[in-house]
Amino acid sequence: MTGFVVALVLVAAVAGLLRWRRPAWYWLTFGVTLAVARVLVRYSSVMDACGLTVPPARWRLALARAANRPIPESRSPRILWLRPTRTGLVLRLKLRPGQDAFDIAAASDRLRHSFSMHGVTSRELSSGVVEVRMTGYDVLKRVQMPVESDSRPMRVPVALRQDGSVHYRDYRAIPHALTLGATESGKSVYQRNLVAGLAPMNVALVGIDCKKGVELFPLARRFSALADNPDTAAELLDALVVRMEGVYQLIRAEQRITADVPDAEIAADIWDLPEHLRPIPVVVLVDEVAELALYANKEEEKRRDRVITALVRLAQLGRAAGIYLEICGQRFGSELGKGITMLRAQLTGRTAHRVNDETSANMAFGDISPDAVLAAIQIPAEMRGVAIAGDSSGGWHRIRAPHTSLRQAVNLCNRYAERTPDLPELALFRPVLPGNADSPTSAAKPIPASA
Repeated sequence: MTGFVVALVLVAAVAGLLRWRRPAWYWLTFGVTLAVARVLVRYSSVMDACGLTVPPARWRLALARAANRPIPESRSPRILWLRPTRTGLVLRLKLRPGQDAFDIAAASDRLRHSFSMHGVTSRELSSGVVEVRMTGYDVLKRVQMPVESDSRPMRVPVALRQDGSVHYRDYRAIPHALTLGATESGKSVYQRNLVAGLAPMNVALVGIDCKKGVELFPLARRFSALADNPDTAAELLDALVVRMEGVYQLIRAEQRITADVPDAEIAADIWDLPEHLRPIPVVVLVDEVAELALYANKEEEKRRDRVITALVRLAQLGRAAGIYLEICGQRFGSELGKGITMLRAQLTGRTAHRVNDETSANMAFGDISPDAVLAAIQIPAEMRGVAIAGDSSGGWHRIRAPHTSLRQAVNLCNRYAERTPDLPELALFRPVLPGNADSPTSAAKPIPASA
């Protein structure tokens, strides 16, 4: 008996230590079993206390009266299945007649307290079926991306969501995006994760970094073109517009609109073309968009209008040509001049790290969701990397990207340097690398640690 008590005390001590120091390990060893038992035991009483039950059907009441039996109890949503995950539980519920998915979403905070979970979110899968995701611990405190993820062409896992699922940047679903964040908010780390995820793919990277290239030029071996000042950026964007027009001419030549060609084979964008004819997709990363929109004299104003016009054209027409925009900045507001709100309207994806003013949050989410605006301005300064991600559908998530140092991103870009395509239209903007820039193997040489 004494040995059993000692073993029980040791197990409790280990569980407490894991919960304090390694919450993920605690969840996988002890937490998931306790949480499943807690949900199954408390389910009926919690649903009743949260107002998520419906009265019994009239025929059941009539049958009970006729048989002189007790009145049936109110019914809770039926559990279709309960699945543990590496971060929590996934509960799939079948709603009773008269219930709505909004009822589950409105009661999410009460469910969190009742089941002693860290977070609860819900979404409707189909008519009458709701998925409730519960997290057992704060997954954003120490981000650990899963070893395996559902990566596809032009789909990059960049962060972890608050509900424990992976947040993907899917360029084919959301071609253009806006990323905002104040200094030291984690925006650069998010951008490095994006480049690191794109590096192994068959894609051309084009960068515009008007901070003299301090953010993107260390990653130059994986970039097909780079610009480090507004003048070069204007010429680079014009070259991208020329490439876009050439790709459209190729699509027109290969559309094959004849009566004997199935509808599925008619080309409308680069992904409908045969693989041997398909142009390389291009992702354009603009590190600080405000530097492209500011001007001090008439000459710079003309350059500014030229740049914004090119960005708007690429945002409006670039998707079918395989050109995708990733616009980043510390500040994004209508005071940047004409064309800025038109550009924002084309940027479907929105990500906002901690911002210094509510106006920037409104520019990111004001036309999407007021709740997302409120969540964006409440991000604490000590939680670097935490961001609010949403899209034009109105849905939004709290996410955090894993910390990736500049050295790690540089090493990854060096490893996949041979995948950097040469685009004839952008040859003038190919970054000059250490060593012989004309040598086809110069991209494989390591960048000095000071780079």
